[in-house]
Amino acid sequence: METLIQQIINGLVLGSMYALVALGYTMVYGIIGLINFAHGEVLMVGALTSWTIIGLMQEAMPGTPGWLILLIALVIACIVAAALNYTIEKVAYSPLRNSPRLAPLITAIGMSILLQTLAMIIWKPNYKPYPNLLPSVPYEIGGAVISFTQVLILGVTALSLATLMWLVNYTRLGRAMRATAENPRVAALMGVKPDVVISATFVIGAILAAIAGVMWAANYGTVQHTMGFLPGLKAFTAAVFGGIGNLAGAVVGGVLLGLIESLGAGYIGTLTGGVLGSHYSDIFAFVVLIIVLTLRPSGLLGERVADRA
Repeated sequence: METLIQQIINGLVLGSMYALVALGYTMVYGIIGLINFAHGEVLMVGALTSWTIIGLMQEAMPGTPGWLILLIALVIACIVAAALNYTIEKVAYSPLRNSPRLAPLITAIGMSILLQTLAMIIWKPNYKPYPNLLPSVPYEIGGAVISFTQVLILGVTALSLATLMWLVNYTRLGRAMRATAENPRVAALMGVKPDVVISATFVIGAILAAIAGVMWAANYGTVQHTMGFLPGLKAFTAAVFGGIGNLAGAVVGGVLLGLIESLGAGYIGTLTGGVLGSHYSDIFAFVVLIIVLTLRPSGLLGERVADRA
């Protein structure tokens, strides 16, 4: 039972980070029908930027509290990631908006490789230890252990998701985003500027990815130029799992994917004597994804996207 509780906690932490990144995928897809495969690299840039800022602040201001250093690094990482994703949208995707869907898809894959290469040149290819700036005293819940960092991850994720839902459902920008997703041409006739809405969507997605990147680095204690590939792929899987284009589906898909992966790696691995352990954790998530898409191709909460006029 302790193993089960521990893996559920781990799954919720992992799934919450997947959910943040999956929201970036699903918002962009819901508005312009594009899969931004460079989104995982935005997470990576956010994490590496925060690592750089933390190192500089620790050298310049050695007496600064760890939580304040982490907060400043997070804010700067969000700004850098937002500027990067805004530039990607304007340079790589905007000129191809009316092109066949294969063209922006290939561009997205190329942008992902380009960002990985640039990050390798700037930050070097070696793994870098991420400083532990938060209290390391663990808390016990029913025999399981959860760290302060993991508690903070769950709290920040819940706050970020609540803020995003409020933004989309109760603000002028949110109404413009929903109108553009429904029909950009009609939305433009109503006074909405689709280009501005699309750029804002990329910026919001980048901020969520940067938050996830910093939390990922703080939880696992290491950063590297390829660190965004697998979380990005898993987050895309979560978005499809829950229903691509559906915000609630991205959250549900992310959390479920994290739980499935953790239970498969830990609890099921224990029952099988380690035969199916952490090295095969990816298998469980993708097998479940295949089953769900076979039985329900639109995903768990998927909805048909309205046909564009």
